[in-house]
Amino acid sequence: NVIGDAFRGATWVSLHNGGGVGWGEVINGGFGLLLDGSPAAARRLDGMLHWDVNNGIARRAWARNPGARFTAQRAMAAEPRLRITLPHLAQDALVEEAIDGAFGH
Repeated sequence: NVIGDAFRGATWVSLHNGGGVGWGEVINGGFGLLLDGSPAAARRLDGMLHWDVNNGIARRAWARNPGARFTAQRAMAAEPRLRITLPHLAQDALVEEAIDGAFGH
């Protein structure tokens, strides 16, 4: 998200160690945006929030979260320019059969 936020006009962005799970275990990104009431700040805010929120929804949809899939579909219906590639869910039995066949279990 941090790179997309930078391209969309964030006042500052950061990549840093964090997450509370131990040094070196994760990298987090963050951004800040100065909201000064100007039309330019309003445009940046609209673009950044649209990107940041929908990117998070997409990642969760790819992880098979049903609420995120539903929300992604609603977001795309509300904004025709938004395209999120949704996963095609395979039946668990089909996946297990493919793994068993590939690895001889």
